[in-house]
Amino acid sequence: MNADEAAELLAHCSGFDNRQPSVAAAKSWAAALPDVPFDQDTRNAVAAYYTTPPQNPNDRLWILPHHVRTLRSKIRSARLENFQYEPLPDETPQEFLARYKGQVQAIASGRAAAPSGRLELEGGADRFMRELEARGLHFGDEAASEGAVETELLDSVRRSGPLGIECPACQAAIGRPCKAPGVSEKQPMGKPRQKPHSARLRAAAGEAELAAEERREQERAIKARSAAHLAREAEGIPDAVIVDEEAAS
Repeated sequence: MNADEAAELLAHCSGFDNRQPSVAAAKSWAAALPDVPFDQDTRNAVAAYYTTPPQNPNDRLWILPHHVRTLRSKIRSARLENFQYEPLPDETPQEFLARYKGQVQAIASGRAAAPSGRLELEGGADRFMRELEARGLHFGDEAASEGAVETELLDSVRRSGPLGIECPACQAAIGRPCKAPGVSEKQPMGKPRQKPHSARLRAAAGEAELAAEERREQERAIKARSAAHLAREAEGIPDAVIVDEEAAS
């Protein structure tokens, strides 16, 4: 689009919004739309803009170059909705690219008629079902089929990691992080745990769950370490003291 065409476009827009076109505005619009011609699709894009009410009824519609570009592209893309390229036998890649581009441009511009309908399967529903069954999809028992699909999906999710299963420790749902009942600076109350529970990690890895006595022993050990840590903090003793034996001697 050159400055003269942009001036025509602005004059067309003024019929909707009463703007006052100028030479400067025409040059600016031409610079913003150098690859967009002033054709019927461009006029239709302006009409489409002004036939769509604004979200706020009190707002004034005022078309800009990017509106023209976007709406014109949508108008042309709609003509290609059912387009399907039909190659020629023994077609070379260069011939394919040339013919494909030519067909797309002809239909998008409206020079060639757009496909009138979507392609449909021939042979009716029976043939369609046979084609699906030939590919390993069976629909004899709908309920069983749905159950099998659900089981398969769950299995695939379980293989994806700890979040693919429900946590045995805090019952966090699939896909949700483990819950944090404790309070600390890094893990405050109400926020998810940074790492899944050990039981969830073991379950995701297919490892057997610990026996009740082993689990209680681990819990006692964790509580003991926590109590010792709190006691050292209360007494001002660091968790670890590095002693240089040679210097000490």
